[in-house]
Parts: sequence; structure tokens; C-alpha cells
Amino acid sequence: MIVDLRSDTVTKPSAEMLDAMFCAKTGDDVFGEDPTVNELQQFVAEYFGMEAALFCTSGTQTNQIAINVHVRPGGEVICHEESHIYKYEGGGIAKNSGASVRLLQGDRGRITKNQIEKWINPEHDVHFPITQLISIEDTSNRGGGAIYNFEEIKRISSFSKDKNIPLHLDGARLMNALVETKIDPKEYANQFDSISLCLSKGLGAPIGSVLIGNKDFIKKAHRVRKVLGGGMRQAGIIAAAGIYALKNNVERLTIDHNHAQLLSNTLTNLSWIKEIIAVETNIVVAILRDEAKRDLIIQNLSSMGIKTIAFGPGMIRFVTHLDISSDQIGYTIEKLRTF
Repeated sequence: MIVDLRSDTVTKPSAEMLDAMFCAKTGDDVFGEDPTVNELQQFVAEYFGMEAALFCTSGTQTNQIAINVHVRPGGEVICHEESHIYKYEGGGIAKNSGASVRLLQGDRGRITKNQIEKWINPEHDVHFPITQLISIEDTSNRGGGAIYNFEEIKRISSFSKDKNIPLHLDGARLMNALVETKIDPKEYANQFDSISLCLSKGLGAPIGSVLIGNKDFIKKAHRVRKVLGGGMRQAGIIAAAGIYALKNNVERLTIDHNHAQLLSNTLTNLSWIKEIIAVETNIVVAILRDEAKRDLIIQNLSSMGIKTIAFGPGMIRFVTHLDISSDQIGYTIEKLRTF
């Protein structure tokens, strides 16, 4: 048995999703003529109560487009030091937008309004870059799938509006947060100027992310997408997978969360585990007693068919998803207990 817990990006389209893709109506999306892409964009915009949306190839692309629209060269982006937009997007903030980054420490990838407030640069002091964007990530990947407190998001949102600084959300795993908190998607989205929503993680689509905002923002984003080579033609084939995912794979995310908790409960009691970061969604991060053995442990688990991934010095990550069954979780738990 193979149990691939490296990431929720390894999912394969189900037969039903493949059927939706096969039957998708298509057109040239660069001309705005792909009916399925248009349907996806309208569905997502209406779901979150925002004016418009733009289908893109990846979460990195949607994040980088948003930054490019919001920020002028020489400006500064405030984010957590472990945020995806800074740590895992190839230096895109500097390369694509010519912006600097103010990195804040925080709790499991989350920052607060009080922290942000201290680092807004004086606009009229030429020694400093102008603060032009605040970005947060929910759930936080590097925080082990941690969910933002919605009251804190509202405080950050109110502050950003007072300062006339846009607020962007890297919502790669936003739906994981919303199924847990039960917050109304429209109320949640109303706090942000732009949102990046990934379709190819827990939702199970093979490719794609959607950028959401007002009509003027998306009009500008459309141009940036073209400049970055993101214009797609008959993209309805993959957009259909996103529609299917949003209509069928959201509520079932709680199954992944339950599976993650079962793994956490088992790992907590193992002698070679020092600590498990508290599980809130579908990500389990194990901190080892002997960090020098991390790669050996990953290799040995792999030899038993359990695929995991290194997550830093002495840390291993397990991520549950829709291709992980209860039987596979049971198998993994059995092997971990006798490891």
C-alpha cells in the first residue's frame, strides 16, 4: 500500500471530475470566450460576494499578479516571515514587482494588527520604501495549517482601510479554514481587497487558482496575467475541474481534518517524537527528538509505503487529502506504532 502524505497537491481527478472535464464547453479564454472559464470565474466571484475573478494556472501566479497590481516598484509588502509569497515563490516579489518585503514574526504564520501597525513606514521620509500592501495567509502552511482568528482579520482589515493600504489574502487552503470556522464566505471575503484561492490542493482539481477582487482590480490583473505568460486558450477543460471541485469537494474537507487528527493522536505517543504542532486542519507537523535522524526516518517510512516530506530541521510534515482513505490512515497508524 502506498500512502502519499507529502502534500494535498498530489491528488488525482476522480472519474466524475474527469467526466466534467471531458464534457466541458471551450473557447478562447484570451478573447474571454471560454464559457466554462467564465462560469468558474462568475461562480467564485458570487460565492465570495466579490465583483469579479480571474482563472490562473497556480497559486503562485495569482499571488504574484495581485502583488504586481497593488504595488509599485520600490514599494514594500508586509507579511509573515514564513509566508508562502515570500518563502516559496522564487523571489517573485522582487523579480516581478521590484518591491521590498517587511518580514514579521508571529504565531504559526499569523500576524496581528498591532504588529503590522508598528511597521508602516513614514510616507514622506525618503529613506524608507512606502508600505503599499499587507498580505496574510489562511490557513498558514508553515504554521501547520493554522487558522486565523476572524476577529483579528477584521482588525487588520479595518486598519488597512484606515491607512489606505490594500489587504491581500493568500487563501491557498482557505476552504479548509472556512469549513472549520463556518464563517460566511461573503463576510470573510469582504475583509480583503484581493484573494487568491487554490483549486489544486485539498479541493482536488489537477491545476489552477482563482484571483478575486473588484472589477477594476481584475481588469488590471488580466493584463498582468498576460504579461506573465498566463493567458490560456481552451482552458475550460481545466476550469471544469475547478467548478466540480467547488461544488463537490468542500464539505468533505472535514474528513481530511479528522484523518489529520488521528495521525496527530498517534504520533504524539511515539517515543521518537518530541512534539506535534497542534492540528487545526489537514496538516500535521512532527518535531523529532533527534533532528539528525529526520532524513533517515523519512526514508524508512517511504520503504513502508508512507510518503512524507521534510519541513525544516528536525521536522516532518504529513498532509491528508481526498485521495487518502480511512483504510490508508489505519495502515499508516499501524506502521507508525511499530516503527
